[in-house]
Amino acid sequence: MSDWRPGATLAQLRQRAALLATIRDFFAARGVLEVETPLLCSRGITDPAIEPLVVREGQSLAAAPRYLQTSPEYAMKRLLAAGSGPIYQICKAFRDGEAGHRHNPEFTLLEWYRPGMDHHGLMAEVAALVCSCLGARPWQAFSYREAFQRSLQLDPFTAEIAELQRAARQLTDPGTLTGGRDLWLDLLLTHGVEPWLAGQGLCFLYDYPASQAALSRLAQRDGHRVGERFELYIDGVEVANGYHELADAAEQRARFEADNRQREARGQSPRPLDEALLAALAHGLPAASGVALGLDRLLMLASGETDIRRLLAFSWERS
Repeated sequence: MSDWRPGATLAQLRQRAALLATIRDFFAARGVLEVETPLLCSRGITDPAIEPLVVREGQSLAAAPRYLQTSPEYAMKRLLAAGSGPIYQICKAFRDGEAGHRHNPEFTLLEWYRPGMDHHGLMAEVAALVCSCLGARPWQAFSYREAFQRSLQLDPFTAEIAELQRAARQLTDPGTLTGGRDLWLDLLLTHGVEPWLAGQGLCFLYDYPASQAALSRLAQRDGHRVGERFELYIDGVEVANGYHELADAAEQRARFEADNRQREARGQSPRPLDEALLAALAHGLPAASGVALGLDRLLMLASGETDIRRLLAFSWERS
């Protein structure tokens, strides 16, 4: 007989409800509008590292499939371009192939956007929100470059690829894995920098290499181009990802097209570009920063639970 019972306890369900109430109170006090956007959309993301779930069957899908959104980002930026002002959303998001003690293919995401705020200002607000949920605690921020230098004694912007490879092989066995500079930086981040971050409490990593800018603006720092983005780590657990948002439609189109070229090189199918987002950027996106925060992971930290499946009423396996 199938186990019909929930994976989470009643106490954990109540803790989730209290967390959601705290978040809504936080944004209400700051005049940030709660919004709702579609989860099932005509366009998915082009990022080669993230796969959406695709819905192909149904009378409404005769013309084309729809994508369960990995994030409400594109639709929320369309609202920003239409003059919404500061907004936030609590919603379900979906990512194919991500399951484990910290991942569920269906998860709860908090995403918000702050016009007139750069990524440093948004980091401070993220810290304030997290402290309102977990209790007051100190926080700090390290540039990507500083974190590599302090944890690995490597400069990620000037080190030769051979040097990055040697350092990575000292930390892990990549087998026959091959790739460019970003691949070795990612290995060093996960196997060297992140364990160091685990001892830093609540901290941010910011100003990533320009090749990892994703949807963020570019800037010059000490003679090197960086993407103005950040990630939040709490006791070594990555919880949030934020950007000083790119507002240039032509640059965004070029990045989408570069993603698709990379997808094809990896044997993945290219994704259709989100022309509605590009049109919104061309119309004019206000200078803004935005962030996506995993609420299930935040609840893990609040409860002390180590397996996300025990915090969900019904995990992927039970759904």
